[in-house]
Amino acid sequence: MRLLMLLPYLVQMLAIGLDEFIFHVRRGLPKWERIGHPLDTLSVLACFLFVLCVPYSPLALKIYIGLAIFSCILVTKDEFVHKHVCPASEQWLHAVLFVNHSIVLIVTGILWPSLEGAFYAFLGAQAGFVFLFFLYQVIYWNFIRENQQ
Repeated sequence: MRLLMLLPYLVQMLAIGLDEFIFHVRRGLPKWERIGHPLDTLSVLACFLFVLCVPYSPLALKIYIGLAIFSCILVTKDEFVHKHVCPASEQWLHAVLFVNHSIVLIVTGILWPSLEGAFYAFLGAQAGFVFLFFLYQVIYWNFIRENQQ
């Protein structure tokens, strides 16, 4: 059962990769997305790091729930504009990402009280990948690709 709970993390990585390397690279990103997408990524990283660094307790769980709700709301901020700049297929992928985003954060909260060994390492690796993706978003879209446009 616990291995099945890791599936949403893999779905998230695959869907983010498709969104980034198919849709974003094809259409380019305006400045508001070059700034906003790394902020979305930081909100996920904050949730993962909180769980990795703070011992589980009822109070910590309430703080985590607040961070997770904030992250779920934050990632939807661009959809009012996306409807004008994204094809329907990209909008559908965003819908998949929004649903899965919530599932990932719920699963993280469920696993947190018993986070140890391989699952702790898995979440640590996820946090590492999210951090590397954040660096990529900032550097590629704001320094490399931005200068090509």
